[in-house]
This record gives sequence, C-alpha cells and structure tokens, in this order.
Amino acid sequence: MELNEYFQSYENYFWEWTTDEDVPDPSGYHEYNLISIPNVGAIAYRPYVIEVLKELQPYGFPPFGSLLLVLYASQDGYLNLDGISYYLKNIEKNSRLRNTDQVIELLENINRLPRIYKTGQNKINLLQTLFKSSHNQTSSGSADLILKRFAKRPYKIAECAQKIAYRSMLFAVDDIGNLINISEKFPTTESIIQAMKAIMEVPDLEDEVLEEETTVETQKDFIQELIDEPKTFQVGSLIKRIWSGLKIPMRHLSPGEQPIGGISDMSNKGDFNRMLLSEFANEDEVFMNRVANNEALYIQREIPPEENVFERIILIDTSLKNWGIPKVLAFASAIAVIKHPKAHSECKVMTLGQASLEISLNKVDHIVNHLNLVSPALEVSQALEKFFEKDHKEKDFEVFFITHHENLENQKLQKVIHENRDRLKFLVTTSADGELNFYKHHKGTRKHIQKIILPLKELWANPPQGKRGRQNNPSSGGKKAAVPLNYPILFPTPVNKIATFLYEGEFFVLSNKKQLLRTYLSDNYYNREHYNNHKIQHGSEVLIEDISVKPKGQFALARNKQQEFILCQYQPDQKLISTLNLNTKEYAELNLTGKNIPDGHRLIYFGKYFYLFHEESEMIPYITIEGNISLKYVLNDKLIYKSHGKVESEVKKLYNSGIKILNNFSKIGININEELVISKHAMTTYGDNLYSFAKNFSDIKVKANQNKNVFSFEDGSEIITDSRGMLTFKSSNKNIPVFYMPSTEYAYLALATETDFGGSEYYLPKDNKLKIKEMDEMYTQYMEAFIKHVLEYGI
Repeated sequence: MELNEYFQSYENYFWEWTTDEDVPDPSGYHEYNLISIPNVGAIAYRPYVIEVLKELQPYGFPPFGSLLLVLYASQDGYLNLDGISYYLKNIEKNSRLRNTDQVIELLENINRLPRIYKTGQNKINLLQTLFKSSHNQTSSGSADLILKRFAKRPYKIAECAQKIAYRSMLFAVDDIGNLINISEKFPTTESIIQAMKAIMEVPDLEDEVLEEETTVETQKDFIQELIDEPKTFQVGSLIKRIWSGLKIPMRHLSPGEQPIGGISDMSNKGDFNRMLLSEFANEDEVFMNRVANNEALYIQREIPPEENVFERIILIDTSLKNWGIPKVLAFASAIAVIKHPKAHSECKVMTLGQASLEISLNKVDHIVNHLNLVSPALEVSQALEKFFEKDHKEKDFEVFFITHHENLENQKLQKVIHENRDRLKFLVTTSADGELNFYKHHKGTRKHIQKIILPLKELWANPPQGKRGRQNNPSSGGKKAAVPLNYPILFPTPVNKIATFLYEGEFFVLSNKKQLLRTYLSDNYYNREHYNNHKIQHGSEVLIEDISVKPKGQFALARNKQQEFILCQYQPDQKLISTLNLNTKEYAELNLTGKNIPDGHRLIYFGKYFYLFHEESEMIPYITIEGNISLKYVLNDKLIYKSHGKVESEVKKLYNSGIKILNNFSKIGININEELVISKHAMTTYGDNLYSFAKNFSDIKVKANQNKNVFSFEDGSEIITDSRGMLTFKSSNKNIPVFYMPSTEYAYLALATETDFGGSEYYLPKDNKLKIKEMDEMYTQYMEAFIKHVLEYGI
C-alpha cells in the first residue's frame, strides 16, 4: 500500500486533514498537522498519530479510519458521539454495511475504560489488543515502507489532504467493517480489560507534577476591564504581575513511555537504526543468532506525553483575618490561575466561611459583588473539612486553598490541611504587605515553590478616575467599539457547537462561545430538487450571550410559560441534572446519586417536560420546566419515542452547517489589486456575482491603524470588527451608507445595508424587508466605492 493511499481523505467522509498554525511539527512540514472530524472535534495531531503508527508497525497497520475513531474515543473529556453517529448512518446508507450502531457501542465502551488503560504505554497496549489480527490489516512490511516514505517526504500529506470524490465506499467498508468485527470480539468494557490483562500487566500510573517555565505577560481584554473599573482596579492591576512570576503548572502531562536510563531504555524488538552499537561488536554468527532469536537490544522509542485533563477547584478563605488587602491578593491569585494564557482546564471557585459557596469570576460585576463577601468566622477549618468530606473525591480534581499566612498557625486548620494533604494540591498564603507564598503538596510533604512580592504602592499608584462607559467614538477611547447584538444580515453559524435543538419548529444552536443562536432552513427544504441543488441552511441570529454552562454532558431546550428559555443539562458521569433560565440566570440542580438511572438514558424534551428517556424502559424519569427541580417517573409512551426520532432526523439537517469564521484580525488593508485584505485573506471575485475571502498573495498598498476592534484609514473611514463573524464599514464619504459583511473563510459572502442586500442567501434573515440586489451591484455601489475613497485620499 502506498503512502497516499493509506492517508487519503475523501469528500463528505468523517475525518479530514486540517492545519493548526500555532503548533510546529517536528518533521519541519507544518501544513495539515491536525486530523479532525468536521463539526465534531479534533482527533489528534499528526506527530502523535505517526508515533502511534510506529509502535503498531511490527503488527501491521489497521485501516486508518478505524484507528482514528478509536483514538477519538480514547480521549478524556467531552465526546460528541452523536456527530460520529451521523457520519456512520450516512456511510450505512451509501454502502452495504449494516449495524453501524455496534461501532458507536464499541466507542462508548472504549471511552468508559478507566483512565489508566488509556494513558501512555497502556494506550498502545489497548490499540494492539483491539487491532491484533483484525480484518484488512496492512502488512508489517508495507507499514514500514509507509513510515519511511513519510519520513523522507512529509509534504506528501498535502496530496492526501486534497479530498477526492469516491466511486465506491470500499475504503469505508474497510474502516467501519473492521470496527464492527472488533465490537463482536469485545462486546463490553470488561471484555476489553480482560483481554488486556491476559497479555500484559497493567501498571498503576502515578500522577506527576511537572514544573513549567516562567510565563510572560499576555494581553487579555478581561484583565483590562478589571483595571478600568475603579471597584476592581486593585485586583486587576496585580494579575499580570502575578503571571510574570507564576510557576504553577497550567497543565499536567501523563508521562507515557518515557525512558529514564539504564535497562528500562532497552527492548528486544525494534529497527536496526535503534539497535545498541555494542551488538555490532559481536561476531557475525553470534550477531545474526541474537537478531533471529529476538535477543538483540534496541533503544525504546518515546511516545509523546499526553495532556492530562483535570478540573481545578480554588477555595478562597473569607474569614475575618483574610479581609482587606489579603482578600484582594486572594482574588487576584485566583483570577491569575483561572485566566492564565496557558490554562485550558475547567476551574471552579468557592468561598469558605461558615459554609462553602460556589461563585463565578467571569464578569466584572461578579467580582465586585464577591469582593464584599465576608464571614464572621475567625477561621474556616470546619468549612474546609466539610468540603473534603462530602465533595470532590475524584482523582482528576486539583484543589487550591488561598488563605492569610497567620491562619496557618491555627491548630484546627493545620489538622484539616494535614489530613487532606493528598487532595489539597496547592496552598497559597497572602499578607497585608503584598507577599504571596505558593506551596505544593506532593507525596505527603509540603514544598515551598516560590515567593512573589508585589509592589502594591507602585501598582496602585494611578487608579482610574471613574468608570468609563463604552465610547461612541471608538477611535478616541481605549475601550472596544460597541457592537450590536445582531445586524441586518445573519451571522455565519460557527463550526464548533455544544448542542443543537429543534423546539416548536425552530432550530437553535448552543455555540462553543456560550451563545444561544437561532438558525434556519430554507422554507422549501422538503423539496428534493431544491435540497439537491441548493444549500438549505441559513446563518444565525444571536438570542442570548454569556451563558454560564460547561460543554459536557447532554442538553435539551424549552420555553416556560413566560416564554423564557430553559436549558436542561444532564451529566451522567457526575450524576447531576440541572436547569438554567437563560433569561433570568436562575439555576437549579439535582444530584441523582442513588436514583439508579442506568446507562443509555438520554435527555430529551417532549410535551412540556424534560425526560431521561430510554425506549426499553417501562418507567422513565422526568422533570418539569416550571418551579423547583425534582425527579418524577411516568410510564413510557411510544409517542415520546416517535417524537424523539423525528426531532433527531430534523436536527441532523444542521450537520455541516457551520462555516469557519475569520476572527483573528491582525491587520486590515487594501492590496495593490484594490482588494480588501483581512489578516492573510483578500476579498476576491469568482465571477457571476460570487465573492469570497481567499489567501492574499499581493502586497498591501494601504494599511489601516488598529485601535482595539476599530481599524481606521487616513481618510477617516473605519472598519469595526466583531469576533462573532461580522464587519461594519463606515466611510468618511457621507454618500456611502454604513454597510455590513460577514467575515468567513472560503465561503461565499454577502453585503447589506439597512435597506439593501446582495450575495449568498445563507445570510438573508427569514423575515426581512431588505431590497434584494445582485452582488456585483452591491460590491460596486458600496465596497468598491469605499475602497476608492480610501485610495484617493490625499491625491
């Protein structure tokens, strides 16, 4: 098998090659360095996949698609198996394959494996166990040839990344059929575990704290908002100074198979280029005998370390001694950890007083309110003890405790900290003179990591004079220019979504940016001819922003009697179900521990209630939309099953509806071809009223000056950017009205004013009074006129 054949990608298939420009590749070829599932999520970076293949080479390669699905299922964290199911159903429809549900069941079983079986060398053992003697294997010799050709010519991946149309689904039969056969061999999670234990000993993996290098200052708009607000100025002005010296690791790496010297570096299997030089000192007959009998010694190959996904819990002491400056330091330290540029783990913050209280530090108003929290308690040993007794005993939690240094002299608090030192990872102490001390508990002992002394007088020397609102003239102020909730045209629907819903005939999207969007399908999307010849999806309008929700578990959406949106979330792993009123922000949750809800129950909405539904259950749990959250049971009904099936069928029409949004606005200008340039892309015409952004290869003729999200030209014309995917054009020529254009990559564009519209109907609102024009006419009348006025300034 050739390299191109093994790594080839196909149109409308479940995986594709993409590029992450921020991650360099050891091979020196940085394009197409990431494999992802469209509209679902990333699978793995290319260097990791290559290293995995090197470990599988002696046994031959499994079909590439099979390997990718298993790698995706063995990830920690949230998995979108519904998205996988959508692709499998399409494959089943277009091929002779059947029972693709078995593949989803296999992936779920793999995901449910204890983490120890999916980390480091054990992950390789897992892959070898599953794919050993599986169908459609590439031979060991062919596998070795593929790896050698990739090592010499990694740029060949670019050819594989160009998707080709397929005449038959034989490659899909190899990928999916292989997993169907594996699912028959391993029908349960336990059967996989037993198979692994039968051929190898599964060692315990010890958590390891890895020190990271000192971080550098990073610009964060949220931090600037804290500095600009007088009530949070003291907190905000400390954060970047804390970042500059903070040595707490922002992520942990599971070690994988990393040799540490001596005999542990050696193996009796490997390639000749990995053989110890001492072996070649043997006589020819002895040397060949040692090789033939697997007695020759080789240097083991390292597997790149994997990120250990965990959740941080920060406990802030609000007792009397931690009041004033120590409390300001405590909140600044907590925000510095949460908002650190390298921090990607989830983080929960709780205050400890007479009891524990979970708080949010995601908005300026939240921080203003929480800075006023004070407990009459002299010390918080009782609240800290209750926290460790009742909650958060899982292994993947990392607990911080921030308190005043004098509180550590209290014997009760000392006792609680000592008894829970295995779960209390970091201890941070504050003082009134600006001194922060960081301690780490590791293997039962406390180690002092670092001391940070903050020059409070210097940092607090220039407080803001008053709270500044959003500026009407964005060019004159230091704040970002105001952007509306919506525009005369629709936003591009983002590729990354947490969930999609159908409620009373309308489609809704919960985006990764924590927004509730409403999107549309064409009115006649049931017309088969229209469906085959035109895109049926439309863009989105924003209904609600800044939704406080974790992107994990299952979701359902409904409206109450007041027509307020209610978002229900079910987290099976946490045994937790919750409701959030998106309009009033009212939140309620219910712990389901002891309710004996079997696996496989799915959260759905039907007939004014949320259900934990399973078609084979006689009684199913439900909760009401109105009032307090409580769990009740009702007889299962076939109507619920039929309704759920119809909803799922309709929602699947939204798959592949997302468009890649340009939101990293590093520069804006006009090139020598008189084309608008946004970052690395130029607005180009493809004839017949078609315009889109493509890679810019021409020099910039005029460049705009940036002030936050406003780019200004010398003539006074401005372009206001909106990271949600929209550009607003304000010309200094009063004869050119304000107009709008979506910022999307490699997708057809549209232009609109408050009265006119032209371009892709994807951006046309469902109910509008816009006058429809040709895109060429709109471009000439507005965009071209805007560009010419900028270029003619000063001539």
